[in-house]
Formats: sequence, structure tokens, C-alpha cells
Amino acid sequence: MGKPVRVGIIGCGKIAGQYLESFRRLEDVILVAVADLDPARAQAAADTCEGVRAVPVEALLAADDVDLVLNLTVPAAHAGVALRAIAAGKHVYGEKPLAATTAEAREVLDAARAAGVLVGCAPDTVLGTGIQTARKAIDDGLIGAPVAATATMLTPGHERWHPDPDFYYQPGGGPLLDMGPYYISALVTLLGPVSSVIGAASAGRSERTIGSGPREGQPVPVAIDTHVTGVLEHTSGAISTLVMSFDAVQSTSANIEVHGQQGSLAVPDPNHFDGDVRLFALGAEDWVALPVSAGYLGSGRGYGIADLAATPQGDEPRAGGTLAYHVLDVMDSLLASAHTGQAVAIRSTAERPSVVALADIASPGVPVPSGSTAIRE
Repeated sequence: MGKPVRVGIIGCGKIAGQYLESFRRLEDVILVAVADLDPARAQAAADTCEGVRAVPVEALLAADDVDLVLNLTVPAAHAGVALRAIAAGKHVYGEKPLAATTAEAREVLDAARAAGVLVGCAPDTVLGTGIQTARKAIDDGLIGAPVAATATMLTPGHERWHPDPDFYYQPGGGPLLDMGPYYISALVTLLGPVSSVIGAASAGRSERTIGSGPREGQPVPVAIDTHVTGVLEHTSGAISTLVMSFDAVQSTSANIEVHGQQGSLAVPDPNHFDGDVRLFALGAEDWVALPVSAGYLGSGRGYGIADLAATPQGDEPRAGGTLAYHVLDVMDSLLASAHTGQAVAIRSTAERPSVVALADIASPGVPVPSGSTAIRE
């Protein structure tokens, strides 16, 4: 793909601000244009970044100085926008999930392959020091052969804080489709691809009430499952238990735990890029925090684009379309299993992404945290 990569954003909602912040630190990612169905929102985003222009969507897709389209639209629009970008000859990096359905996601990957362009997809949180330090600990044999993992995300619902939470409760949203990509991408990064699943799900309420912003007090209809649990069998033989809920309040469990024959790892929140990784070795008396040993230091949303740009030709990006498709396939299969009561074999697969060497790829002048052994690329 080459560096630097020139980016145009389609969709300037709440998540866009986090990408803009990362792009200010990344020399190999240059934001040149933004677009949104609401021109005022696009202009507001452009005004925060020197040299960035706000344009209509069609103009962004046609722009010669846009190499990659960052697709930050709502989930139901992910596939449609991605296909338009691919048809325009652009590489694509999208927010998760890759598409609302596996059929749409397959169409995106097939179109990209035919056009000779790359597809990347969030979450790139798996490239940060939290998940990557845990991955290196597993690779280094600190817990022995992995046998099991648990992944737990419990929250009373995004309507409590999000001013426009409607899409979270429509197809393509929900706790599994919204938060599951973080957890399942992390599990695949740690333990490898999934071969089969069995799930159960429920929807406790038919509507939710917005808790903040100008629409506070308004009802939001619920059209998806709001509590999903499942068992994932990895091709490695390890078994993961997953709980994703918008119906619970809190948990004392680590977000992810990985258990091996010689020890257990407590892994930080995969919705974040960093956090302590703790080890309880066989025969030890307590948990011990491991030193940061892998991943991009100080990373944030958008680092997956820099990683994609640096991917050797012919290789699959770590936060790539194949992994995102596999994760979506796992989630769709979990929901299908929940509704039929039968185990579902996963037809897709994805290679376990390579570990990220400890590095700071931010712009020169950004300090490396004290005590780290990071290298600057």
C-alpha cells in the first residue's frame, strides 16, 4: 500500500473524534478530507484539523488524493459505503462490524480482491500493549498450553450515555455485534480461529429510554438480543466462554482470562489499547503484573490504518478484512445457534495475526513512557 497513506473519512459521528486524535500523532497517516450526510457535521470535523476539507461523499470518493476511505458510518451502511469506495479504487478501513451480515461482508471482500485493494477493519485495540503483551506471554509459554478462556462484558446499556443510541438496538447492533468484535478479535489473536460455537440469547425489554443529551427521556425500540452467551471451540482445542450483555450492571471478573496448564492470565479490557496483564503461575501465591513487552505504545483508534499501510505486499493486515469476516461469522453463528439450540460449525477461518513488536510509531517528539524498552520505527 505504501506510506504515507492519504485518508478520507465518511461519517463524522462521535467515534470520528478518536480517529482524528490519533491521526495527529501518526506521520504515516494523512487526513485530507471528510464527508457526512450532515454537511455541518463534516465541516465541524474539518475545522479541527488544519488542511482538511469537508466535501460531499461523491467528491471524496472521486478525489485523486484519497488512497483509503475510513468508513465510520452506522453498521447498516458499512457494506454499501465500502463497496462504493472499492468501486472508486480506494482501499477501505471500516469501523466494526465489517458489515451487518456475513453475506454483505463476503461481497465486500470479493469486490476488494477483484479490484486489488486492501480491506481493514476495527477493532485495532488488539494492536495495543494490553492484548499484545498477553499474546507474547502465551507465545513465550508463561501459562503452558492454553486450555480455556473467558470473555465478559456486562453493562446496563449504551442508552445511558449515548445521545443517539438507536442503532445499538437495531440489526447490526446489540451487545454481541457492538462489543463482541473487541472480545472475539482478542480471543482469536490470543488463541487462534474458532471452529464451532453454541449460544443462547435473550431480550429482556422491548424498549430503552435515552438517558442523556437533547433526546433524554425518549424511548428507543429494541429489535435485537440484549444478552448473549456462548461457548467457542478454537481449532487449537482451547474453549472460550463468552458473555455479552446490555442487561446487567457490573462484574468482578477480568474482561478476559486465559487459562493454561501452567498458569492463568488476566487480560485488560479489549475495548482499550493498554492496561495491565497479570499472571498467576502454577504454585505462585498471588497475581503478578507483567512488564509491557509487545504492541504499539500510546496507540489509539486509527493505528490499524498505519499498521495496514506497513503490511508487506501479499500479507493480510493484522486488523484485516479476513479476521473481521471470521469474527462476524462467529457472531452470526452464535446468534443462529441461540435461536435453534444447536451447535454451529464455523465455515470461515483466519490466521492468528502475528505479534506486534513493542514500538512507538507516533510522530517524533512524543515521549516514550518511562521504563519501557520501546523502539521507534
